[in-house]
Amino acid sequence: MEGDISMNRENAWTTYEEADLKALEELCKEYKDFLSNGKTERECVAQSIELAKKAGYQDLEELIKNQTPLKAGNKVYRTWMEKTIALFQIGEDAIEDGLNILGAHIDSPRLDLKQNPLYEDTEMALLDTHYYGGVKKYQWVTLPMALHGVVVKKDGTKVNICIGEKDEDPVVGITDLLIHLSGKQMQKKGNVIVEGEDLNVLIGSKPLKGEEKEAVKKQLLQLFDEEYGIEEEDFLSAEIEVVPAGKARDFGLDRSMIMSYGQDDRVCAYTSLAAMLNVEAPKRTSCCILVDKEEIGSVGATGMHSRFFENTVAEILALTGDYNDLRLRRTLQNSYMLSSDVSAAFDPNYPSVMEKKNCAYFGKGLVLNKYTGARGKSGSNDANPEYIAQLRKIFDEAKVAFQTAELGKVDEGGGGTIAYIPAAYSMNVIDCGVAVLSMHAPWEITSKSDIYEVEKGYEAFLKNCR
Repeated sequence: MEGDISMNRENAWTTYEEADLKALEELCKEYKDFLSNGKTERECVAQSIELAKKAGYQDLEELIKNQTPLKAGNKVYRTWMEKTIALFQIGEDAIEDGLNILGAHIDSPRLDLKQNPLYEDTEMALLDTHYYGGVKKYQWVTLPMALHGVVVKKDGTKVNICIGEKDEDPVVGITDLLIHLSGKQMQKKGNVIVEGEDLNVLIGSKPLKGEEKEAVKKQLLQLFDEEYGIEEEDFLSAEIEVVPAGKARDFGLDRSMIMSYGQDDRVCAYTSLAAMLNVEAPKRTSCCILVDKEEIGSVGATGMHSRFFENTVAEILALTGDYNDLRLRRTLQNSYMLSSDVSAAFDPNYPSVMEKKNCAYFGKGLVLNKYTGARGKSGSNDANPEYIAQLRKIFDEAKVAFQTAELGKVDEGGGGTIAYIPAAYSMNVIDCGVAVLSMHAPWEITSKSDIYEVEKGYEAFLKNCR
């Protein structure tokens, strides 16, 4: 048999010319800005709208209101509750022939303030939190933290909060017990070293002059009133997240990686968005949807389980011709989707949880996960081989480096994405994204080359999948 027919995935870095390296660094610079300025779902959506408008996208709500017809070449976006966004570029083919969809999530593990969070204990002011998503609670102590979010007053006024990101801003954080007194604590299992109810954020210690009772708390309330015009009861209608303070940064002495909070799954969200905005005049109608709530099961009005996506496709159909339920069902069934989500990268410090032939590596490009789920494939989408074969062809022809992986050894656990939800419409869906180290930790790490390859792969998919 002539030639080597074995499978060999080379490190993408070894294939790059100077033009590739320049494009890679430019993409990663823009991505780092997106991460640094988008630590909440609302902040990510706001940035996405800004970028979409610059690329010629129109607000679909305005077109719906005016019953403006859509035709091939039109670009539109639609948001929901400021935490989910869907973008569409109308193609030449009939929409009911299906869409090419990139779907990612923009929520990340964090701490949320409880509805009644502020209290004083031993002349210290603290905020009660409720952790969001899968976190190792002990990782979230002794870090500089920032407060991001929105407070909505009874009259409907919205007050945006962002404290801890500017150089001159104060930071907040959660204290931990000193090692000298930690004998009992260090004997505990990892999941209870720090309890959920102990994740209380220290925000002040200076009492308000002239006050005898809860003087420190009153000092903070006075500060909130002076700086933001909010009172304690306004926390009842607030959405404030406690996240690691600081910008996304190059990681590694060779600057080959990026360290940042929230890369699961904003690394796939940004590359999906970038691909969507870069692709022009696709044959099939293209779609990019960035959703909320994936880390807690894709539930709620802004998660993938909501009817937002389906309803928006229905509105698109109505503006491109006669809407009916059958056309909607055909459109969704005939669609192809990449569930743009991260995968666990092989960590040489923890090799025992991985099976080396079937795991993701830094520098090997885009990661395809045929199935996610847990152990006996529970909760799995399990993509069809016919669809995978088509994607292999697309990526190879576009010279996109890609690899396949599972999320750890079979018995170790696993994880899920949004893939199974759109798959319920009978469309072809597969997980496709970036490998991440320290996933769900306050600071996560990705490879710049993988980010570059993923964006290239997403563009190739939007252009050529049919």
